Amino acid sequence: MGIFTRFRDIVSSNINVMLEGAEDPEKLIKLMIREMEDTLVELKAACAGVIARAAKTRRQSEEMGDRVKVWEGRAQLAVNKGRDDLAREALIEKRKYGSRMEDLEQELFELDSLVKQYHEDIGQLEEKLQKAREKQRILVQRHIHAVRKRRAQEDIRRIESSDAVMKFEALENRIERMEAEADLVNFGKKPTLEAEFEGLMMDDEIENDLKRLKTSMSGGEERVSP
Repeated sequence: MGIFTRFRDIVSSNINVMLEGAEDPEKLIKLMIREMEDTLVELKAACAGVIARAAKTRRQSEEMGDRVKVWEGRAQLAVNKGRDDLAREALIEKRKYGSRMEDLEQELFELDSLVKQYHEDIGQLEEKLQKAREKQRILVQRHIHAVRKRRAQEDIRRIESSDAVMKFEALENRIERMEAEADLVNFGKKPTLEAEFEGLMMDDEIENDLKRLKTSMSGGEERVSP
């Protein structure tokens, strides 16, 4: 397959459609990118060759132009010297180099047009390659995400299928039972003698505080009464 045929196939291809119908999109996009890169290298090499030819043709055309001027000057010299025969020969040489210069200028025009077309083709292919690389980056990210998600699901299924959950529930039930037993230790137990006396002393302190409060309030009312 020629370089231009590959280029046309690549530029006209729909990457999204091709990837959607592929069994292995990542592998396909890698092959597409490699094909684009190889074609791009060939296009640039071909373009460089045409540029070199154009530069050589331009030099040759300039040389022919110089020869035309030389023979034009010789023809004028021959006329001034009364040598019409030599003037005719000089004009023939001038026309020969002029015709060659016209051919070279036409070739140079075609080469410059070809270089311009190469530049456009290279630009299109580089744009297509950039899109393909972006597509590859997205596919890689999706692949990584899918692998991580699959591993997470496998871990969840492995945990659910094992007795880890049952062991955890058994441990939780055991802790709850121990907490309940701790709450029942002092349930219904009579207070000790020391605790009873401490309670009585606390009651006396409360009663004394209450009396002082009533006395204070009563004395305050007597002072403000008429």
